[in-house]
Amino acid sequence: MFSNRFNRWTVAAIALMGTAIATVPGAVLAQTPDHPSDTAAQFPTRNDLKSLTTSGSYLAARHASVERDAASAAAFYRSALRTDPKNNELLDRAFISSVADGDLDEAVKLAERILTIDKTNRVARLVVGVHDLKMKKYATAQTNINQSIRGPITDLVATLLSGWAAYGAGDAKGGVATIDKLAGPEWYPLFKDLHAGMILELSGKEKDAGVRFERAYKLDDSMLRVTEAYARWLSRNKDSAAATTVYQAFDKKLARHPLIVEGLRDTKAGKKMPPLADSAQAGAAEALYGIGATLPRRGGEDLALVYLQLSLYLQPTHPLALLSLADLYESVKRPQMAIKVYERVPASSPLKRNAQIQLAIDLDSADRTDEAIKILKGVTSDDSKDLEAIMALGNIERGRKKFGDCGATYSRGIDVLPAGNDKANSVWYYYRGICEERSKEWSKAEADMKKALELQPDQPHVLNYLGYSWIDQGVNLDEGMKMIKRAVEQRPDDGYIVDSLGWAYYRIGNYEEAVKNLERAIDLKPEDPTINDHLGDAYWRVGRTLEAKFQWAHARDLKPEPEELPKIEAKLTNGLTDDSNSSAAQADKKKDDGKGG
Repeated sequence: MFSNRFNRWTVAAIALMGTAIATVPGAVLAQTPDHPSDTAAQFPTRNDLKSLTTSGSYLAARHASVERDAASAAAFYRSALRTDPKNNELLDRAFISSVADGDLDEAVKLAERILTIDKTNRVARLVVGVHDLKMKKYATAQTNINQSIRGPITDLVATLLSGWAAYGAGDAKGGVATIDKLAGPEWYPLFKDLHAGMILELSGKEKDAGVRFERAYKLDDSMLRVTEAYARWLSRNKDSAAATTVYQAFDKKLARHPLIVEGLRDTKAGKKMPPLADSAQAGAAEALYGIGATLPRRGGEDLALVYLQLSLYLQPTHPLALLSLADLYESVKRPQMAIKVYERVPASSPLKRNAQIQLAIDLDSADRTDEAIKILKGVTSDDSKDLEAIMALGNIERGRKKFGDCGATYSRGIDVLPAGNDKANSVWYYYRGICEERSKEWSKAEADMKKALELQPDQPHVLNYLGYSWIDQGVNLDEGMKMIKRAVEQRPDDGYIVDSLGWAYYRIGNYEEAVKNLERAIDLKPEDPTINDHLGDAYWRVGRTLEAKFQWAHARDLKPEPEELPKIEAKLTNGLTDDSNSSAAQADKKKDDGKGG
């Protein structure tokens, strides 16, 4: 239930249809040496680098790139470059890896070397241009940025940055004119109006700024930064009530976004809110963030990484850029890198609490569970009604088999659930029921599963869990089987649910149907030890003993739960024994007695 995707709060609600996204050589993402065991490629030491040949460094760098370990890749490429300084491929790869790692000072040096060889390298031009902008060298920034144009995305970014460089040089009118001259896809005007308005308001043209913000808002009132820019302008130039109305409209579309909550609090208090950007550097950072945050949804992870790193180079504490960068790392399965980014979110930011929740989830995935739990307990102690943090804590405890703890945690959430949201509330009872069942408190678990189904009658996972539990206990057999079949109808390609159906047939002694469904489950989840173990049992019962032992051996080799391993090894040695007191026999007896439900 809990989503670790913060993108819905950080990207513009705009469809970049048909966009030709420029890609960056080498899919490389940042890494730090603080936790070298967290990654497949360990961060190289200076001794490592000294001992490597050029070809060794190159091969190590390529491996690090495949592992998306940009820091190691950059270090190895630079090591190779030192021994082969005229190798342009090494120079280019060292440059790109340095950008991906966020080491922009080193990237600028390499970019300058590249431009002495290839004056048309657009990424190098962009990096040098952003560096010039940061250093307030506005004229050279415009020159370099204007030469980085390549396609719809880069055209827009370069134009917005050029406009901000012009403003920095004291030519706000020229900056706005530069932005207004740009023609392109239908989504350009939104960004053009937003950034033209931001430049105008900083140059004292508040009325003109308001016209541009209002126009952008009418184009898309679901874009967070457009809403914020317009509401802030209204708070200074109209009245707090108008600003509050804009914030409230956004809140109806996406409830309780931290920045909107803060804006509502300030406008209701009558505060006049400052502009989003207070300098050319901050405005350029906003442009790089705004585009960079949208790109991963269109398969542009590498270019997004460049833009987000450049945004943070200009404004290191930009909370939305930090969250977008961390989210990007999570999307490519590198939670260790996301951890370091979440730790950079300023404590003063309204988004810090969200960063803490995501940080905890990533810490747990990196097997730093104690740290994760400590963070989430801190968040929930600050706000005992923070359902997102409570859910995250419960999920981590459940995933780590702390079933007594997670049951208590989910209970805390259930105690403060809002009324009327039955479908969303169902999952709380389902998860608590799992914790109770695993804690051997079946009567409580059964009540919670029934409550979950009352709130969401066709939820397949609840149907599966409750139906299987009944069959496994030899009670309510007919109803339990109907539940599992309903779950399979909804999720026919879910290997775990199909396994439940097969194992339910096994439990009631219908071994032929068990084999058929368990073979289907294996097709869907071939590497699951439990399903392989189940199929082995079913094969044995229908006399396919060699195949049974093959499945048990496979289950053993797939690293089953520690408590299951001795059972599997015993079956490999002795097979299955007939047991008149087995669950299957008991189930058949209850069904014959008419007590199966």
